[in-house]
Parts: sequence; structure tokens; C-alpha cells
Amino acid sequence: MSDTQTLIDNRPPSVAALFIDRVAATPDGEAYRYPVPSASGEGPDDWKSLSWGQASERVYAIAAGLIALGVRPEERVALSSATRVEWILIDLGVMCAGAATTTIYPSTNAEESAFILADSESRILIAEDAEQLAKARETRADLPGLAHVVVIDPVGVEPAEGDPEGWIITLADLEAQGNELLAKTPDAVTERVAAITADQLATLIYTSGTTGRPKGVRLPHDNWSYMAKATVSTGLINADDVQYLWLPLAHVFGKVLTSGQIEVGHVTAVDGRIDKIIENLPVVQPTYMAAVPRIFEKVYNGVASKARAGGGAKYKIFQWAAGVAREYAKVSQDNFRRTGNASVPFALGAKHKVADALVYSKIREAFGGRLRACVSGSAALAPDIGYFFAGAGVHILEGYGLTETSAASFVNPGEAYRTGTVGKPLPGTEVRIADDGEILLRGPGVMQGYHNLPDKTEEVLESDGWIHTGDIGELSADGYLRITDRKKDLIKTSGGKYVAPAEVEGQFKAVCPFVSNILVHGADRNFCTALIALDGPTLLGWAAENGLEGKSYAEVVAAPQTVELIDGYVKRLNEGLQRWQTIKKFRLLPRDLDVEHGELTPSLKLKRPVVEREYQGLIDEMYAGSREA
Repeated sequence: MSDTQTLIDNRPPSVAALFIDRVAATPDGEAYRYPVPSASGEGPDDWKSLSWGQASERVYAIAAGLIALGVRPEERVALSSATRVEWILIDLGVMCAGAATTTIYPSTNAEESAFILADSESRILIAEDAEQLAKARETRADLPGLAHVVVIDPVGVEPAEGDPEGWIITLADLEAQGNELLAKTPDAVTERVAAITADQLATLIYTSGTTGRPKGVRLPHDNWSYMAKATVSTGLINADDVQYLWLPLAHVFGKVLTSGQIEVGHVTAVDGRIDKIIENLPVVQPTYMAAVPRIFEKVYNGVASKARAGGGAKYKIFQWAAGVAREYAKVSQDNFRRTGNASVPFALGAKHKVADALVYSKIREAFGGRLRACVSGSAALAPDIGYFFAGAGVHILEGYGLTETSAASFVNPGEAYRTGTVGKPLPGTEVRIADDGEILLRGPGVMQGYHNLPDKTEEVLESDGWIHTGDIGELSADGYLRITDRKKDLIKTSGGKYVAPAEVEGQFKAVCPFVSNILVHGADRNFCTALIALDGPTLLGWAAENGLEGKSYAEVVAAPQTVELIDGYVKRLNEGLQRWQTIKKFRLLPRDLDVEHGELTPSLKLKRPVVEREYQGLIDEMYAGSREA
């Protein structure tokens, strides 16, 4: 048996047990960094640290506080907060109390929050601030089982008429109650951890979904223990790493990143403010970070836009450097695949060296200068964007998984990564491709099922443990997986041809530096069309140089020269497509798509049915007068 398999087979029953082991091994080692606004409220944030020992004191106090409130093993404690260090400490506290965390995005509205709280039967809600508390107050009549709301940041929280006595407490009060219990019963938490079984519920994550009510995915403690061991066994992270964690922790992709860290004990800098990413990177100087494709697309568009604003010569240099980066990445990856050596021809290497001095080094500097690798997941990254960054020395390792498989089922293996694939399965995870191309997975990361939905569980989870992912993919002879599309998103035109919209959309994002979101439409139609939303800052920068300065986003989008600009990129896209895939017509949307309008999930995936319903008029307009209309 291999060392890796032994490591996985001998995993403890829970991450709570792993956490206790980590604290014992490196109590004085740095665990977390987090920002604190400067005293003046101006200038950069101050960053403070918690050692593993200090983190454990707070985790134990939270766990004991929950026990003091009467929380029993597997009972649900809901957590509605943005990504911050307290989120991690609370989640660990819930797990160490033997309870289960119900995650809620802070952007979720009051009605859906109430549905999740009621469906999960959460006894306690831990709310970030007054805004999250207000949602619970608004729907309290529908939540008779909600015994307490614990507020992390109590600024602006005032007693309100109708609040039951003791219903609202602060996180500080919860920790104080916990410390009182620990003073009397020092083993209260360690006894709970020792009693945790591998199949005990640890996390209930409600899929944001692209249609219908969210489903609660039941993830036991063993899922996270397996993830901790399996992700570390890939060699992608080590004890000397510094991770920058900004992803939503209510999402399974963000949550899984906390498990491997506990296993190896590296530092994690935590700050969920997306508008602070560019500012934080040079301060944190991470060695690795995870992100969704939209972030890399925005960086790419920003770099291209900055080059364009610098004048024709600078833009030509950027375009040349981008081409060199892609060629360099493709050649070096191909050589590594064939020979195990990532060498490139001398002439290409010489061009790359010049481009590095002019362009790539500045990009790496913007990421903090120490970045060894990024992990990209949640949606497909356009290969041309992946090749660009690979050639620039920002190595993006795509991975793949579902909420239903605890996030990480595949990841690209370090030096041997292949852009355009999601890599190989984690040790212990099995994969097979069904006759219709659907990816099936089996392993210790697979969920127990959907909460209170046995029929829905049976639809995707077979009795022998294989789960239907709903994604279409291809496996290479040596085990690399390429995702081609969502099974339900495949388009069949009226001419009987199949189109994978995500593939076309990804190619357009690599061709057009102005695009933010694109939706390809064409099911049961005789040609494909597209709804295109443009990136605001990039578009307005171009507008200022093209006679449209001072115009609003909507006015710029409606201008004939903007339509002409994007038409040029659509024509370039079509040159590389099969005839039936080509975009015959498109419409520019009057604003970008976003989470607030329900068009994107909190992990920035496109909700196709919502967008198509909202812009049905534009779709009908594109097909008006065609033979099918």
C-alpha cells in the first residue's frame, strides 16, 4: 500500500480531531492573519495574527458556549457572514461541539434565508452584523425553532420590540459563557470531539443552484477529514505556504481550503472583501490562492485595458507578449507531457525573456511576487486565458468538484498541470464516464444525500456510491479530465447539431478583452445567438478615448461604435468555430450581470434560465424574421 493511501486510510474521524492535533504540534506557529482597519479609518489596514494556540482558545470558547446554550451533537448552527477570520473560528467551534454548520451567504435575501433556517432546523443563527440580524427578525414568526441569534459585530445592534428575552447575544458573550463552562468542566469540548464519528453530520451547504429552491447537501465529518489528507497528499501545499483566502466560505470551494491548512499548519490570510484583493496581494504576498475564473478574466482584461490606454505602441507590445506567453505555455506543457522536461526552443525562450522583462514581471508583482500557483474552480477557465497566465509565470491549476463531493475531486498536479483540463482525481476518488458522456464519481468526498429530499438524492446518488455530476467530460489515456459542458446546458439546434455553450463562451472571453459575461443561446433554433455584458471599467476606459467620454455604461453600450467594436471580436471568434457553432447575431446588455439581480450565483456562475427569462425580448428580436419565427 502506498504512503498516500495509508495516510488517507488512517485519517481521523473529523477535522475537529485534526485541529486538536495541529494545535498540540505547533501551538506557537502562526495560523491566521486578518485585517483591522487603521485607528484613523484612513490608509491601509493593519494586519494582526493568531497563533494556533490563540485560535484554539477562541474555538474552544465558542464550542463550549454552544454547549452551554444546549446545542447537541449534529444539531444545526447556521452561520451567515462574509469571509473573515471569525467565520473559520466559529465553524471549527461548531464542529468541536459535535454540531453541524448550516452555511448561508450574507447576500441571501430574508425569504430564502428563512427557508434555509427552517429546512435545516437550525437552533442557533450566528449573524455577522445588524443587517444579517434584521433578516432573522423579519422572518422570526416563521422560525419557532430558532432559539438564539449570536451577533459577531454588534455595532448598530439595538434591542427591538418583540425580541424574546435573551434571543440576541454577542459572539463575545457566547465566548464568555463558554469560558465559564470550561472553568467548571475543562474537558467539555475534548469529550465532544472524542465522541465524533466519521458519519456524523458536520456541514449542511445549500446549493445556490441555477433553478428552483436550494437543496441542502449533507456532508459528514469524514468528508472534510478525507479532503484534508487527500489535498495535502497531492503536494500542492506545504507548511511554509501563505494562503490568501477571500472566497465565500459559505461556498464549498472556500470551505475546503480550511481543511488542508489545518493538516499542514501553514498561514492563511483571511479577508473576504473582493474590492480589497488588488490592495491586499502585495501586503499578504501569498504563495498560493484559490479563485474563480471571473477574477482571472478581470485581471487579464485590466492588464489589456491598461496597455491600450498607454497608446498604440504599448498595446502592440502587450498583444505580442500575450501571444508569446500562450505559445511558450503550450510548447512547454506539451514537451513536459512527452518528455518530462518543460524546455522550449532557444528562439522562443529568447522572446519570452524579453516579454518577461516588459510585461510578465509586472503581472507577477501585482500578485505579490511570491505566488507559486493559483487554484481555479467553480467554473471553466477559458484555455487561452489559462495559457496566457501560465506563460507569464502565474500558474493556474484548474480543479473540479461539486458541493455534493466536498468541492475537490480533481486537481491539476503541480508541474505536470495541463491548461484546459481539471487534472487528475484526488487519491481515493474514482471516476468513470457514462455512455452519454456524463462524469460519474465515487469516493470518501461524496455527500450523504440531500437533506429531507430522499427522492432527489436517489436521482443523483446510486446505491453503490456513484454520484452523477450532471457534467459532460472526457478522460485522457493518462487520467486527465476535461469538462466540456453541463449536461443540461448542451444546446441542440433545430438542425440537429449539438453546441456546448460554455466552450463557445470561454473562447469569446479569451478573444474579447471587454466581455464580462456572455450567454450563448440556440436550443431548438436554426442558428446561435449571444447576449453579451461588458466589463464596466474596461469599457468606460475605451469610451473615454473614442468620443464617448462622460457617457453612462448604458449609453456607451448603445452607441454604434461599441456595437461595431464587439462585432469585430464576434467575427474573430467565429473564425475558429464550426459553422453551426457560430454566433450569427448578438445583443449587448444595458448593464452587467450580477448576484444582486439573481443572474449569477454567489460563486459567480451564470444562471441561464434567469438571464434568458429577463432578456427574452432581446432573444426574440434576434430571431424575428428568421424562417423559424
